[in-house]
Amino acid sequence: MTLRLMCINAVLPVCALAAQSALAQEPPGGGSAPPAERESIITDEEFAREVPSLDAPPLESIADWTAAEDARDAAQPQPDRLTDAPLLDPLLEQPLPPISEFDVEPPATSADASNDVAAQQVRFAYSVEGLTGEGDTGDALARAQRRFRAVSALNDRNGRAESRADLAQATRGDRQLLLDVLVSEGFFDAGVEVRFNRDAAVGETIDIVLAAVPGRRYFLGEIAFVAPPTVPGDLIRRHFPLASGDPIVADDVIGAEANLSLRLPENGYPFAAVGERDIELDEATGLGDYLLPVNTGPRSYFGEIIAEGNPAFDADHVALLRRFRTGELYDARKVDDLRAAMIATGLLSSASVEPVPSGRLAPDGTPYADLRVRQEAGPPRTLAASAGYSTGQGLRLEGSWTHRNLFPPEGGLTAAVVVGTQEQSLSGTFRRNNAGSRDRIVELTLAAERSDFDAFNAYTGRLSGTISRVSTPIWQKRITYAYGFELLATSETRFDVLRSVRDRQLYYVAALPLQGGFDTSDDLLDPKRGYRLTLRLSPETALGDGSRIYLRGLMEGSYYQPFGENIVLAARARVGAISGTTRASLPPSRRYYGGGGGSVRGFGYQQLGPRDIEGNPLGGRSLNEAAAEVRYRFGNFGVAGFVDAGQVYASSLPRFDDWRFGVGIGGRFYTNFGPMRLDVATPINRQPGESRFTVYVSLGQAF
Repeated sequence: MTLRLMCINAVLPVCALAAQSALAQEPPGGGSAPPAERESIITDEEFAREVPSLDAPPLESIADWTAAEDARDAAQPQPDRLTDAPLLDPLLEQPLPPISEFDVEPPATSADASNDVAAQQVRFAYSVEGLTGEGDTGDALARAQRRFRAVSALNDRNGRAESRADLAQATRGDRQLLLDVLVSEGFFDAGVEVRFNRDAAVGETIDIVLAAVPGRRYFLGEIAFVAPPTVPGDLIRRHFPLASGDPIVADDVIGAEANLSLRLPENGYPFAAVGERDIELDEATGLGDYLLPVNTGPRSYFGEIIAEGNPAFDADHVALLRRFRTGELYDARKVDDLRAAMIATGLLSSASVEPVPSGRLAPDGTPYADLRVRQEAGPPRTLAASAGYSTGQGLRLEGSWTHRNLFPPEGGLTAAVVVGTQEQSLSGTFRRNNAGSRDRIVELTLAAERSDFDAFNAYTGRLSGTISRVSTPIWQKRITYAYGFELLATSETRFDVLRSVRDRQLYYVAALPLQGGFDTSDDLLDPKRGYRLTLRLSPETALGDGSRIYLRGLMEGSYYQPFGENIVLAARARVGAISGTTRASLPPSRRYYGGGGGSVRGFGYQQLGPRDIEGNPLGGRSLNEAAAEVRYRFGNFGVAGFVDAGQVYASSLPRFDDWRFGVGIGGRFYTNFGPMRLDVATPINRQPGESRFTVYVSLGQAF
């Protein structure tokens, strides 16, 4: 019949065209045109051939054709189909009433409408059957049930639906969802039947059962890849973590393919692409043969850097930031590292690095892959402010203005001011990041400072410079170092023990500070595992009350051990010594002090150690400290209990006796950049003049 309809449709335009042609040839006013003026559109033979003869047998009727089609469909075998969930509302099966019986009423008010909606709501309870088994199959079915309940529409409704129609729609959706989850776990023959008590009266609970028949589970058979040869030859198979006999789980298959997409660019193939998989299931064996096309692209070396966009620095500085050289085998991890280093400069609003074919070959015939680096320079200026408080130091406010690229590339200038209850300062700092090599920082600072503590009062001018490689919240390094110089002119009050008087002395100090660190901890601001070691040495000379050359040394270590997922035990020890001079010859600001939030909590800032006759701290030439802390985290909050101990001594070497102890508890609020810390501590065996409680607020853990 389809063929005949196509023929009829093909003829009708020809007939219409012929009629229009005849009308177009008839002259105005009727009559016939002379034969010589007529021009035939088609010949009589063509017309007779295209138009069916009136003597041909007539077409069958529509009824006969429909009956023939139904008979042919019934004769063919039909595939098994699972019935969809039937409608739950019996009113939908009843005929509409006659129009004469319709009750025409005005629209309901909002209160009436709310009552109607409440009256239509239905209660239901649902359950899932058939998701049980033994061994790995049972684990897979239990996992499928958990995944289903996590996104189930019926589960989200908490036993109430807006109407029976709403409940029917949710049930149909959950049936398909359960089928999809089972298929994703390798049960490709699964079926789900919906059962419910459709005769439940209004107000009664409707019981819904999703009865699953998982069927057999399918496993991977032969695994094959369509790909060109690689170096090494087993590169693709080595990084495909599935094997024959593993269940065909969607998440595992997708994860294995994603692993290939990740590992191939890390091993010299920057343009690798994974194609569409093909899995051929065998119902007889329960196996699925897996075939994956992989276009590896050419194995490549690192080529040149091509800068594009609105750059904050040129291609030469980008090359300074990379951790690879031209001619090395391409590794996507090093490309990601380069992009992260560019973002870490703080000079870019966005940055992208992508490989592009260069068209050039290395001497061994391997092609180069150039890196197209696109930069979009961000605002180079920053205004920043911070505030803090601790017992003994009082309130401290700090503000700064920074231009991070005033002297390109990455040469910045910072002006900072500190206003506090016990210290004030004004400083200017030149800082060049990635100076000459990646992660090297050159810094030069000029500052004027005033300090007013119980231990001393000082007016200080300071010029210092350092070259360092330090950890930051973005780049935590295992080995760090710093070296430089420091020149001070400082006028300080001191207590003369021999004369028992307090006077003011002008000192000139020159120092060459050195520092080295080794860090295996897992986080800079919130460590949970590992340890840290730091050693500081500073040869110094002080010109004031005589001239002395002395050595200041400080060694510190900390250790972190987790217990379970939420508890961390942290411990810290610190030892310091100054040799080569007497305490009286040392400027008070260069002596060691103990107590405070970064030292022994429970005591005020600089309050540990020897005191003068007025009860003010004198400082010392040596100290030792120790601390232990238990940290417990729950969600974004945490608590910590701690014990700190330490003492400051007048001798050049610590004596490890007469320790003072402080205990306390703290709260933590965890943010994206680190924990906020609030600690409250009290001294053990509190002495006259010591505070009963001390409070410390800061960013990051105490150590």
